[in-house]
Amino acid sequence: MTQKNERTPVQKLFEDQVADIYYAEKELVKALPKMAKGASDPTLAEAFKEHCEETKEHVKRLEEVFDLLGKTARAKKCEAIVGLLKEADEIAEEYEDTEAIDAALIAAAQKVEHYEIATYGTLASLAAQLGFTKIKSILAKTLDEEKSADEKLTTISAEANAAV
Repeated sequence: MTQKNERTPVQKLFEDQVADIYYAEKELVKALPKMAKGASDPTLAEAFKEHCEETKEHVKRLEEVFDLLGKTARAKKCEAIVGLLKEADEIAEEYEDTEAIDAALIAAAQKVEHYEIATYGTLASLAAQLGFTKIKSILAKTLDEEKSADEKLTTISAEANAAV
């Protein structure tokens, strides 16, 4: 039986995953402006800029989650986002100055969005399991925004393909 102040394994997992996505979101705040700069389509560039501003809000929400948990906000290196952003850099470099650059950037960005959707979905589920109602609500809002960002990228991609 656990003591009142002792964290359960599920709570520890939850806190570790919050620290992981906190790192990821902070890295994305740095990466999205580069992706916007690399895009040839102004609509795509603007979508990356808008999502960067949204991502800054995600960072603030995660800081609120840490506060609600009574913890200091701390980032735990997220190897998944490191790999995804490395791949994004490589693909952007490979297709820079070609007609495929926007498709390449969208592909890289959607991989990131899908990672975030999976993470926020898991976190919202864990928060519900742990009885963290307010935290679940915060995470669900971010999850909805990540899904919207993914849908926007799909729409931009479809519109670009229709124009070809």
